[in-house]
Amino acid sequence: MELDMRFKKPESEFEIDPRLLDDGIFLGDFDLSKLLLMNNALVPWFVLVPKVEVTEFYQLNATQQASVTREINALSEFLKEELDADKVNVASIGNIVPQLHIHVIGRYHDDFAWPGVVWGHREKEVYQPAEFEALSKRLLDYLNNKINTQ
Repeated sequence: MELDMRFKKPESEFEIDPRLLDDGIFLGDFDLSKLLLMNNALVPWFVLVPKVEVTEFYQLNATQQASVTREINALSEFLKEELDADKVNVASIGNIVPQLHIHVIGRYHDDFAWPGVVWGHREKEVYQPAEFEALSKRLLDYLNNKINTQ
């Protein structure tokens, strides 16, 4: 699995719903999905947006489901192994933004919303540039190391 981390807005014909881009920072492309980091430093919160036209996970074919599952697993392992998350939440809700997207969130027993859900809260702390660069570099290094050791 390769991640092309470009740290800029996506430049492909596939368009991410603007509401996701309003709240998230584009990080790069996995095999099937575009990767965003939600711009809320209170919890490490990634969003995968599969580059498909379907709206539900079950509508992906078996190969696509396997790709998304590998992407979810890589992010989940990063959250547990590198960021010491107490719990990893994975969800695909889509009630407000119908475009298929999957949240992968590192949760901590002392985070701002524990034990409840993180969405819907007004509490927000945007990433400072240095903090964003450090987290994104750490993720890229982790994924590249993982790929090179497989």
